[in-house]
Amino acid sequence: MEQGERLEKFIRDNRKEFEEFEPPAYLWDKIEADLDEKEKNKPYKDKVVKLKFVIRFAAAIVLISTFGLLYLKYSIKGSVDVASIDPELAEQQSHYVSVIEYKQEKLIQIKDQEPQLYREFSSELEKLQVNYKKLQKDLKTSPNQEVTLKAMIRNLQAQSEVLNQQLTVIQQLKQLKLDQSNENKGI
Repeated sequence: MEQGERLEKFIRDNRKEFEEFEPPAYLWDKIEADLDEKEKNKPYKDKVVKLKFVIRFAAAIVLISTFGLLYLKYSIKGSVDVASIDPELAEQQSHYVSVIEYKQEKLIQIKDQEPQLYREFSSELEKLQVNYKKLQKDLKTSPNQEVTLKAMIRNLQAQSEVLNQQLTVIQQLKQLKLDQSNENKGI
């Protein structure tokens, strides 16, 4: 018979004796007081270790932030100022980008309820976004930046239209589910 089985048998055989004795009410208070006293008397060394950890953590944050800012600075430096090409087109681009971001936030709301539909919608949009990023990259070296910028805006318009269609499908799906739910309830 293994040790674990013997212990289990002993506990079963002596169960009544274990249940008869309850610890005194003051026992938990005493344990808590002892723990509090030990916490107060912790050695100075523990506090130094914690301080070193905090300092290392802060240094890591500063280092990461510095690299992030440097990366951002140099990646922006290589981009094209769209407003210098055509201020009106730059305004249109900004408008469509904000509209697309808003509609994408609305689309994300179905991610949990309709994951398959969300993946399909996302893959459609991803194709347009890949094309847009390529146009953005080409804008830097394009001999006719205005034409490239107009193509970028057409792409953003297409993304906005696709999102509109997707949101319409979602709305219709919600209405269909609501109608089915009402029919099942007999309304």
